[in-house]
Amino acid sequence: MSVFAIGDLHLPGHEQKPMDVFGSHWDRHFETISANWRRKITQDDIVLIPGDISWAMQLSEAADDLNAIGGLPGTKLLLRGNHDYWWSSLTRLRAVLPPNMHVIQNDAIRFGEHVFCGTRGWNFPTAQQALSEQDEKVYRRELMRLRMSLDQARKLDGSDVTVMLHFPPLFSDGIGTAFTDLLQEYAVQRVVYGHLHGAGIKIAYEGIREGIEYRLVSCDALAFDPVCIISE
Repeated sequence: MSVFAIGDLHLPGHEQKPMDVFGSHWDRHFETISANWRRKITQDDIVLIPGDISWAMQLSEAADDLNAIGGLPGTKLLLRGNHDYWWSSLTRLRAVLPPNMHVIQNDAIRFGEHVFCGTRGWNFPTAQQALSEQDEKVYRRELMRLRMSLDQARKLDGSDVTVMLHFPPLFSDGIGTAFTDLLQEYAVQRVVYGHLHGAGIKIAYEGIREGIEYRLVSCDALAFDPVCIISE
């Protein structure tokens, strides 16, 4: 079993929203992703998808997108992104998912010795930019949810923990945040995140920090090619 990651698939949903308005490299991007996926990923592998999966507004409108992902090889673990408005209650969502697809929402799941957990995350305050009152509330709530998820991961007692976030937990300057403090407290092995596109990719932190590996996996940052984060 190997573990791959690719986020921000931005599938069209009911609106048939084209992505090439963001650049020609997005033209038929899911066809590129699918070809690369089938070339390297097997049914025995796991694929992490940390958010912004479909532009659909309702769960019923996301069905075709979820089934398209479900038709690709491997077991998929989904996390909610800030554009996943279709994401309904966990009971409703899990009832319609293909059998090889699971969702993570403030909880954790274990496969062998590998445990996967996570939450959406949010913008964090910096020396240059404070948060609005509303953003501060969401930020604090997401920190609480991350701790809940990490607590669940600890209970599963795996030897290798991967955290999925949608929003970046830090920027390229490497300055720590309350998110990275929590990740260090629980001594996780790695973090994958998305959300950043285009010029925003430049502010992503990638590499090892305080013993934790951070990886940006938004699909355009990966040239629409799922990246292997654990090879076995």
